[in-house]
Amino acid sequence: MSDKPWIASYPPGMRWDLDIKPTAVQQILDDTVARFGDRPAIDFMGKRLTYKELGALTDRSAKGLQALGVGPGVHVGIFLPNSPHTIIAFFSILKAGGTVVNYSPLDAAKVLEHKIEDSETDFLFTLDLAALYPQMAGMLGHTRLKKLIVGNVAEMTAAPDAVAAKMKEAKETVDVPWDDRHVKFSALLDNDGAYTRHPVTDPIDTIAVLQYTGGTTGLPKGAMLTHANLSAACAQYVESTRYETPLLEGGKERLLGVLPPFHIYALVVNMLFGVALGAEIVQHMRFDPKAALDDIANKKITMFCGVPTMFTALISHPDTPKYDLRSLKFCGSGGAPLPVEVGQRYTAITGTEVSEGWGMTETSPTGTFSPMSKSKPGSCGIPLANITIKLLSLEDPTRYVPQGEKGEMCIQGPNVMKGYWKNPEATAKDTTFDGLFRTGDVAYMDEEGYVFIVDRTKDMLLCSGYNVYPRVLEEAIYQHPSVHEVAVIGIPDTYRGQSPKAFITLKPGAEPFTLAQLQAFLKDRLGKHEMVQALDIRAELPKTAVGKLSKKDLVDEEARKRATAA
Repeated sequence: MSDKPWIASYPPGMRWDLDIKPTAVQQILDDTVARFGDRPAIDFMGKRLTYKELGALTDRSAKGLQALGVGPGVHVGIFLPNSPHTIIAFFSILKAGGTVVNYSPLDAAKVLEHKIEDSETDFLFTLDLAALYPQMAGMLGHTRLKKLIVGNVAEMTAAPDAVAAKMKEAKETVDVPWDDRHVKFSALLDNDGAYTRHPVTDPIDTIAVLQYTGGTTGLPKGAMLTHANLSAACAQYVESTRYETPLLEGGKERLLGVLPPFHIYALVVNMLFGVALGAEIVQHMRFDPKAALDDIANKKITMFCGVPTMFTALISHPDTPKYDLRSLKFCGSGGAPLPVEVGQRYTAITGTEVSEGWGMTETSPTGTFSPMSKSKPGSCGIPLANITIKLLSLEDPTRYVPQGEKGEMCIQGPNVMKGYWKNPEATAKDTTFDGLFRTGDVAYMDEEGYVFIVDRTKDMLLCSGYNVYPRVLEEAIYQHPSVHEVAVIGIPDTYRGQSPKAFITLKPGAEPFTLAQLQAFLKDRLGKHEMVQALDIRAELPKTAVGKLSKKDLVDEEARKRATAA
């Protein structure tokens, strides 16, 4: 039996032993400017930029950053939505020689303070949006943050005066005190672009991005993603699409960017992958199903990557049947398992299969992909080029389990992080005896190398001595015709130890049902030991910053209820 059975499942022509050369991340943009300089790069609120124009803006931003003191060893934050500012800031920080630190607008003040101090962020890009600027303005003076570089949405649109007036009237923007701690984004760009180049002599060791993980408990940890990690991840995505039908063609694709750009998935699949392909990136500040449908149909979008909740929203929108979505050539889902039912309905509507993949912050975030010519329902796919996946015994962490058995998924490849920033203990804890990264996902691999994630190790329930995996229950519940979204967690049960509780939202117009009715529906779909024992039907379920269903919030909520009852 092969130790890499997935290779036989690759599309014809695709190679596992792809020669991936460690590269500086900014070189991805420079190469595309050289190849597709006159092709459109960004479409944002009526304004389009070519790759040549985008390259020039990043050069000018890089020179402006160097005038502020940014260079090797200096960390610069990005606190931005989907707008051209994000792409310009990202590549210009790297061109200036600095390191990018991504910040989430949904972080609490305590977490923002922790990230600023822990990451050693000195400068930070943001906009004068009411939802952004005040959070970071509050960090000036009592953290190490020296200056904010502040732009505005209007300056990157086709009608800046009209957009600025409309946003001000809606109180979406705030006034900024232009003192010595604030730099206008436009002023940063006011130069000839002749920045001092700092060649990345060791891409394998040089950190490009500090990407903080959400963390299940305590404060977030910074994953050190090197230039080699991110450039390898981009090369792996490109290789996985080169042999599919229909082919993605350089300089000819349009990509809809709606994922929050501070998330690693968006950074790589939308920004780096999109730029590497020379695609036109159509940016939306936030995900709105109707706006997404409009652009897919009217702008003939060919590429769309999202998380499962986005695909659910698109297929459930009442206007979806009115749109022709057949321009789509490639759709990718990540961030969480895609329910089989959702994937099948999306394919029926668009004619395009959703390529489900798995990855995480620590893997940049590549890991697996599903060949569109040979996907398997319920599987997150097979390992990408240069990636090896093994399954660690859940009982004995000194050995791996045979193919077909469940174990903790462990990964090795050029995309796997250098380690956790200033946290060697956490790095060691998540490393196997032979150097692979421990993901915390419970999975098994079939005879063709396809990975089936059963659940997170922390989510596995022990019910009357049986292992119960919430993912299995969720897949069964999604088959109910009234169910829109579902998340299953374990709640304490004095008799069974734990029992599964389902949190559900209903499709528009669907009638609610009782626990007994749900159990009757699931009777032939689940074993007795797996049966749902509690039900909560809600108007909406909590989600993370990237749009994934947040089980952590549900677990915390249940714990508070028990504490109050006691």
